[in-house]
Amino acid sequence: MNIYSNKKRWKLLLFGSAAVVFLFIIYYSNLLISNIANEERRRVELWADAISYKAELVNYTEKFFQTIKIEEGKRVSIFAQALQKVNEASWDEDITFYQNIISSNTTIPSIIVHENGEIDCAVNVSPEVSKMKNISELGNQMSDYDSVKIQYYQNQYIMVYYKESQIYKNLRIVLNNLVQSFFQEVVINSASVPVIVTDSSENVVIAYGNLDSAKLQNSSELHKIIAQMKQENKPIKITLPEDKTCFVFYEESSVLKQLRLFPFLQFFIVLLFGIIAYLLFSVSRRSEQNQVWVGMSKETAHQLGTPISSLMAWNELLKDQCIDKSIISEIDKDVHRLETIAQRFSKIGSIPELKEENLVIILEDFLTYLQTRISGKVSIILNKPKNGDIILPINRYLFEWVIENLCKNAVDAMDGCGIITIDFIEEEKVVHIDISDTGKGIPQKKQKNIFKPGYTSKKRGWGLGLTLSKRIIKEYHKGKLIVKSSYLDKGTVMRITLAKSIKK
Repeated sequence: MNIYSNKKRWKLLLFGSAAVVFLFIIYYSNLLISNIANEERRRVELWADAISYKAELVNYTEKFFQTIKIEEGKRVSIFAQALQKVNEASWDEDITFYQNIISSNTTIPSIIVHENGEIDCAVNVSPEVSKMKNISELGNQMSDYDSVKIQYYQNQYIMVYYKESQIYKNLRIVLNNLVQSFFQEVVINSASVPVIVTDSSENVVIAYGNLDSAKLQNSSELHKIIAQMKQENKPIKITLPEDKTCFVFYEESSVLKQLRLFPFLQFFIVLLFGIIAYLLFSVSRRSEQNQVWVGMSKETAHQLGTPISSLMAWNELLKDQCIDKSIISEIDKDVHRLETIAQRFSKIGSIPELKEENLVIILEDFLTYLQTRISGKVSIILNKPKNGDIILPINRYLFEWVIENLCKNAVDAMDGCGIITIDFIEEEKVVHIDISDTGKGIPQKKQKNIFKPGYTSKKRGWGLGLTLSKRIIKEYHKGKLIVKSSYLDKGTVMRITLAKSIKK
């Protein structure tokens, strides 16, 4: 009893220690994941701030370019007015100032055209344009130019055509590259988070990064991803040039999501290794127990062999003496009983031979023998089945051993006074043998330990009878031995279940 109490305490202690260690690992893993998540959140916030600042820079650059464009328009207007003043000046008027204004235009492409369309002069234009005689030769290129009309004498006028300078074009290219690089920096972000950039309607994807493009082809899947991102993080609103509004949606990185699953993976691995270790330990322990059982049984059978042979010889000598034959008969029965016991032990560890036997006759013969060797105050009642005989594949010697152990335990539980009843319940594929007693019963919390080796409630005893009985029924006969019911001070019912045929 103490063995199993201590074993239970050790199991609880080991389980508690393992639980504490596991909980500590889970807690520490979650703490690390939380720290990583906070660090990633901080990086994402820095990245989001950088996006906003970059968008402000793009907008400022666009406004700067617009200012340059307006200033270029003003310069062209001044240039045209200077031309007009030169044309209107009298012969004695100083026109040096206006000539300086005209000559200072070295960047803005300008074409001066008479009212009839003839080109008077062209500056800062391409060689092809400089060779043209009439403005109509520009064709589709006319749309690239703005114009200023200058009235110089009554109804006569000239037209000054101009367009943005090469410097402005270069700046425009720089702006476009800046916007393009902005989107690239958004989708290829240092935080490595999945990101989607949409228009103001949140339906058109402008750019994306760290996402499967196949998912974005499906509109419902896209809306689902955007809704999930919006739930996790507030989208970043960005205003780009030309008052274009965009939204940047983002979520946790795939690495962080995988880390969140890490504690569950740890739990699964620890559980798996725990189960494997437990199974290996159980198999090893069971194998060791089996070897002990087999070795002990074989040695017991060997040791019994010599005295049994001697007893048989002495009994034969007694038959020639003037001794009561009933005494000799009883001695002969006990000698044969010892032979049976020796055979039982010899069969432990080897595959027993199962034969079709009449279970009712076996029990009748054995109980007749047993009744004379137990207390006279104990009655054994065998209720035979209504259908007559029950034929089952069993090993007679081992099965009798089981019945003997169960009946002796019942006698001890009744303190040598009571009734043992054996009933048969036959079903389609199995037969149940219920062995009932009128003893003191088994407490509920102890019922699971009675089949364990070494467990006993007696002052004298090894605690091996029920263990051997369960082993014989389960491993050799492929059946079951259980406590069907037990009530304190009322009795216990042990049930043996045997199959009518054993599959090989």
